[in-house]
Amino acid sequence: MTATTKVLTAHVPLPLADKVDQIASKLERSRGWVMKQALSAWIAQEEERDRLTQEALADVDAGHVIDHQAVQAWAESLGTDQPLPVPR
Repeated sequence: MTATTKVLTAHVPLPLADKVDQIASKLERSRGWVMKQALSAWIAQEEERDRLTQEALADVDAGHVIDHQAVQAWAESLGTDQPLPVPR
């Protein structure tokens, strides 16, 4: 079974295109393969970032927050002889 594909075109700076070509050559893969790997990794990263953002917003809505002053006091204690424990 062959996956349906769509051609996407992007203009990239020459140094970036050269790096893609170098990686493709080093891995003995096509430029298209490298681009698909990079795009897949970036999309996965963005999806995870969105998931974590939604999770954080749900925590805020549920009242699971740490007081700003507690965080600031902790941060200011770092590098001192008696740093405070991480606020929870």
